Amino acid sequence: MNETVLEIKNLSKAFAKNKVLEGIDLSVKKGSVMGLMGENGAGKSTMMKCLFGIYAKDEGHISLLGKPVNFKNPKEALESGVAMVHQELNQCLDRTVTDNLFLGRYPTNLGIIDEAKMLKDSINLFASLNMNVNPKTVMRTMSVSQRQMVEIAKAVSYDAKIIVLDEPTSSLTEREVQSLFKIVRDLRAKGVSFVYISHKMDEIFEICDEVSVLRDGKMIMTKAIKDTDMNELIAAMVGRSLDKRYPDVDNVPGADYLEVHKLSTKFDPVLEDISFTVKKGEIFGLYGLVGAGRSELLEALFGVRTIASGGISLNGKKLRFKDSRDAMEHGFALVTEERKLNGMFGKDTIEFNTVITNLPSYKSRGVLSKKKMKEAANREIKVMRTKCVSPDELITALSGGNQQKVIIGKWLERQPEVFLMDEPTRGIDVGAKYEIYQLIIKMAKEGKTIIVVSSEMPEILGITNRIAVMSNHKLTGIVNTKETDQETLLRLAAENL
Repeated sequence: MNETVLEIKNLSKAFAKNKVLEGIDLSVKKGSVMGLMGENGAGKSTMMKCLFGIYAKDEGHISLLGKPVNFKNPKEALESGVAMVHQELNQCLDRTVTDNLFLGRYPTNLGIIDEAKMLKDSINLFASLNMNVNPKTVMRTMSVSQRQMVEIAKAVSYDAKIIVLDEPTSSLTEREVQSLFKIVRDLRAKGVSFVYISHKMDEIFEICDEVSVLRDGKMIMTKAIKDTDMNELIAAMVGRSLDKRYPDVDNVPGADYLEVHKLSTKFDPVLEDISFTVKKGEIFGLYGLVGAGRSELLEALFGVRTIASGGISLNGKKLRFKDSRDAMEHGFALVTEERKLNGMFGKDTIEFNTVITNLPSYKSRGVLSKKKMKEAANREIKVMRTKCVSPDELITALSGGNQQKVIIGKWLERQPEVFLMDEPTRGIDVGAKYEIYQLIIKMAKEGKTIIVVSSEMPEILGITNRIAVMSNHKLTGIVNTKETDQETLLRLAAENL
């Protein structure tokens, strides 16, 4: 099948004098998966927003099945058969799966919403996709991966000819990734085309037919997957060769520092009898399948989740946090998994998001000093190498990776002793990931104690000293990173299932 479904020609877009896209060409064939790669800030999101009518393009033409299109908004694109599953899912979490599928297009019978038809159509849709989803389930009770499956099903229900997947596996386990890939392959065989945006090289080579690379708003290369390799892709993305995916983990952990003793939590999902010790200056990994309880454990350590029994000791002193503020006062910091939901203030600036957790430090004679706050924001922009126009820019104007850099910088301003990091490189490109790995190792060398959750097995093996594995809300084992392998981690992760 060589019929072209989507063709973008000479697409350009500028914001004031800042040229974000310049002369972009992209062609997607019917029944194929086009990988789209590029560092954060390369222009991938802007390009997709131009396609979906969120931004008005300055120049260029877009064709769908040979006919020129110029969508005014995402709804118009969706109704024309162009759908997008966003990395940060925008769903009505307190409504059911069925409600979310039919939002904005409820079928009616004599002027009344036909709920029986909605339910029947939902069941048939999931059956046709071999998805095990109960249409009556309330979205909030579902995992990120299940909610993502609903979005893909919704795209299919619109008879989408092309589906854009934006970092679709950033919160998925290996098993869930393979389930997603099966759905993509099944749909591809039926003639559906995909644009697959990802920073994960292994996935690009596994699922894509072609790959295009954006750098600084220009299309650097487009090649068939069989005609390229990882080194060429990295060089195209960052403009230089990146010899190693992970820096040397050369920190030397000190004495036992943070002890978690027989910790159990009160509310569902209940953690049971968790015990481990982390050394000062150690990078301690937490691995497990999605739903194993890793995020809940970090929340318990940070005072967000109620501890029913057991507890935490820091440097020999027993602690029982009343809330997250109490945890922060004792030198704890938490980078959450879903930055959009609970990691940042989306309607405010980079400066505001940088200083918000540490306001007393920026006072001068009892009054907040604009000068000190500006200095703090500029300091973290420099340290984190955040790509932005100025500290006054809205954080939502940044790419996902640069938003994450602001969030990490916010905590660095507090100089925490214990850094809890939940999927810290989620949705971040290979160059920025490397910088964050270097930062984690640097903090460990300075004596910071770091607990990092990751669903990416190569990452957890690449940047830690030891790894604790969780399964079904229990700890199933702790291994030395240098003495373990992927097979051991998978076996421990499946122990209580």
